[in-house]
Amino acid sequence: MRTLRKGSKGEDVKQLQRALHLYEDGIFGPLTEEAVKQFQKKYGLVADGIVGSKTWDALGLGGQLNLKSKRTITEIIVHCTASPEGVPMTVEQIRKMHIKERGFSDIGYHFVIYLDGSVHAGRNINVSGAHCKNHNPHSIGVCYVGGLKNIPNVPYSKLPPKDTRTQAQKDGLLKLLRDLKRMYPKATIHGHREFAKKDCPCFDAKKEYAGL
Repeated sequence: MRTLRKGSKGEDVKQLQRALHLYEDGIFGPLTEEAVKQFQKKYGLVADGIVGSKTWDALGLGGQLNLKSKRTITEIIVHCTASPEGVPMTVEQIRKMHIKERGFSDIGYHFVIYLDGSVHAGRNINVSGAHCKNHNPHSIGVCYVGGLKNIPNVPYSKLPPKDTRTQAQKDGLLKLLRDLKRMYPKATIHGHREFAKKDCPCFDAKKEYAGL
């Protein structure tokens, strides 16, 4: 993503405005600049109003993931979005749901794996997540899109659990977990299901990744 600042125009500006919940006119004006500064302050970045690689990454749009947290990490916890198989979902969609439906200040997970296997940044990794009760302060929340069998005309709440991971998601999740284990060699890998009465994720993450 190109560097943006006051006076920039185009589709990249619209994408930035969309991520910041602003009116998408594609013009980087004073309101967009102020919103960027507020976002940068929130995530501990230099609040200069200039959107470079670090700001893009914090927005989950940069392609380069910051894996090192200032927090002490002892657990890496795998989740699913509990959404139907094959239905795409973005970081921004999850963020909006978590804020609106759960009252969170941000998306609860630190990383999200899309259907195509690409890994996207969620909550700032230096901030405790909101993904696993009693485990948030010292854990990293990793979530893949899917987790439910897709049955037409059946509401999400009635869909049965299913390991819906595409091969690309399996590859992306494995690579991310390997990178996180290199960064936090003493951290243990778990599935959310170990700490909550739900089939999330819909496979035994602790067993599958025991060799990492």
